[in-house]
Amino acid sequence: MTKEDLRIVFFGTPDFAVESLRRLVEGGYNIVGVVTMPDKIAGRGHRMIQSAVKQYAVEQGLHLMQPERLKDEAFISELRSLNAQLNIVIAFRMLPEVVWAMPPLGTFNLHASLLPKYRGAAPINWAVMNGDSVTGVTTFFLKHEIDTGDVIQQQAIPIGRTDNVETIHDRLMLLGADMVLNTVDAIIDGTVQPIPQDQMLTAGEQPTPAPKIFTETCRISWERPAEQLYNHIRGLSPYPAAWTELVDAQGNTHHVKIFATSEPISTQAVEIEPGTIIANGKQLLVNCADGQLEILSLQLAGKRRMPAPDFMRGFDLAGCRFV
Repeated sequence: MTKEDLRIVFFGTPDFAVESLRRLVEGGYNIVGVVTMPDKIAGRGHRMIQSAVKQYAVEQGLHLMQPERLKDEAFISELRSLNAQLNIVIAFRMLPEVVWAMPPLGTFNLHASLLPKYRGAAPINWAVMNGDSVTGVTTFFLKHEIDTGDVIQQQAIPIGRTDNVETIHDRLMLLGADMVLNTVDAIIDGTVQPIPQDQMLTAGEQPTPAPKIFTETCRISWERPAEQLYNHIRGLSPYPAAWTELVDAQGNTHHVKIFATSEPISTQAVEIEPGTIIANGKQLLVNCADGQLEILSLQLAGKRRMPAPDFMRGFDLAGCRFV
């Protein structure tokens, strides 16, 4: 079998998936169908938004499917009619067995972590938020339980001290596209030797969860150690972004997103309440449980994101504190 003969259906939605789809198309692989999320209404203008995968598929003239329900009989029938031998899934929703078990060569997923670490919806966020120094990408065959299938390939990259979710996302997107092509080639060559994930755990080790990020997950608790908050903020930057509340001298509360800080600054035996702001026009420092962080980039609700010095020029921080 050649790559031109192998009939592939691709499932994906965001930009992270587009890079792999683009590489498959430009590499001459036979993409007989693309499945993505239905269009949705978003924004103040209530515009209809198309997924990044849809936009690329339409540009390339690929056969596109956008089912509301993945068990819909019409969709299942259309999928069967494509006679795909392999499904590839990247950043899509959970597939029912009738879909992932359909192709004879199976369905594999690209996941942005080194499974069995960080199973779940937000692996990049949690790896950075937890202060990990290494992450990576994994391809694995789908099975019933989410992110538990046998591993096909893995590759690691370092997480630098100044990396955030955006920088790691972009590096994993490119690395993942390479791995998708390598995985397809290995399937074509018949050289795949999947490894069960439980064999990749040391004695007593448990898989790491990476649950969905909610609004409350993003809230900054200034009572935490500075190192934890430094990782928390960069692990959510630029999206969905860590947030806090700024209480001004009049007692009014303002919602503030924080995108970047300095590395933790130690303080020596100074008892200052966490959340206390120390601003001098050039630096915006905030106290944590055991030190300080210098806020570098932030956004007041209803305003644009800006560097801290610009923010301080337009907002009187006298008597203000973060809570």
